[in-house]
Amino acid sequence: QVRLVESGGGLVQPGGSLRLSCAASGFPFSVSTMSWYRQVPGKERELVASIDPAGANTNYVDSVKGRFTISRDNAKNTMYLQMNSLKPEDTAVYYCRRIPFWGQGTQVTVSS
Repeated sequence: QVRLVESGGGLVQPGGSLRLSCAASGFPFSVSTMSWYRQVPGKERELVASIDPAGANTNYVDSVKGRFTISRDNAKNTMYLQMNSLKPEDTAVYYCRRIPFWGQGTQVTVSS
């Protein structure tokens, strides 16, 4: 049974930081491309970042480049998203994805 469990969301002031985690189980994590998506009400889910199985190649949506860093620890079956210099427009539910599966999401709210 595939499980993707996100954690680390919360309320943070503009300019602050959060680190999201995605704990994975039920599939061969170390050979899986993984991704973070986000969604705000009324909009489509947006790909934020992806990482290849070895962690050697990463991709980001332009709006987060230079502020967010995706990483993974294959020994722990866990993926991360370090989010710095957060902006109000980063407010969303963030989802972990391994095609075709989704986690339940974690809310990130950036507000003063």
